Amino acid sequence: MATIKDIAKKAGVSPATVSRVLNYDSTLSVADATKKKIFEAAEELSYQKRSAKKFAGQKIAIVHWYMTEKEELNDLYYLSIRVGIDERCKQLEVIPEIYYYDNINEIDSTQIEGIIAVGKFSNKQVNDLSKIHPLIVFVDFSPDEDIFDSVVIDFEKATKSIINYFIESGHKKIGYIGGREFLKDELNPIDDLREMTFIKYMEEKGLFQENFMFIGSFSVEEGYKLMKQAINELGDKLPTAFFMSSDVMAIGALRALHEEKIIVPDRVSVFGINDMSVSKYVYPPLSTVKVYTEEMGGTAVDTLIERMEGRNIAKKIVISTKLMIRESVKAK
Repeated sequence: MATIKDIAKKAGVSPATVSRVLNYDSTLSVADATKKKIFEAAEELSYQKRSAKKFAGQKIAIVHWYMTEKEELNDLYYLSIRVGIDERCKQLEVIPEIYYYDNINEIDSTQIEGIIAVGKFSNKQVNDLSKIHPLIVFVDFSPDEDIFDSVVIDFEKATKSIINYFIESGHKKIGYIGGREFLKDELNPIDDLREMTFIKYMEEKGLFQENFMFIGSFSVEEGYKLMKQAINELGDKLPTAFFMSSDVMAIGALRALHEEKIIVPDRVSVFGINDMSVSKYVYPPLSTVKVYTEEMGGTAVDTLIERMEGRNIAKKIVISTKLMIRESVKAK
């Protein structure tokens, strides 16, 4: 708990003044601005001390939807989220215990204060996690915003931002190369908001061409393979711009374009999503939407701490994104 001296030091006043203001001493003559500084200092210090120390040494479970560590290493998006979780846990002196979905039976519910679930989960999986512990924050997924906390990205807005940028740059033939994900034990892919938004928004603009769509899985190899397929099938009718639903796919696509001696961005502009650490180092440097993945991880920890402190109302937190324009795009 913050002391009177702590608050006085932060507000720049005497401890006596702080004491009298916090006790609403009606005989004290002090400016409203000073009162405001004292009350704000008290609130800030109360939050900081509560958040930083109250749960120090306690454990939370971090559950990844992947089955193995190797799968995570192939997807820097989720790896970066986990880095954000780890860093925030260090700051708060909370101990994260890492699990993959296939070993959640090893979680001792009596030894943890809550769960952060990273990735996509089926209804059965959500139910299984709920049986382990009722306090769950989902990251990159929101199974039921009336019950569970979640931290997500507005991929619809990000997708529209890329399309608008292409159109404003004079591009009308815009292709899409994307991936789909599958939940464990389910045959149908998860609806991808980037793909759905691309189709709908391009139709609204009167620019959608189905033969410009190429769908696979999220990997460098699939990005390479699908761009090769687009080049072979479309030939001279290849779009002048491609929306790539992830940076990893964009990196593979750039390699395919280089091999075919198709100049980026003079002939084809390429735009990714995520702003992976390597995106600025590929050739040419990749234009992308920056997704603040580490902030997603850190926010998930803070959100779980709030639940641990007693908050009962569910939150859905949307983290902003930002266009990063680099040399892989050019006006037509």
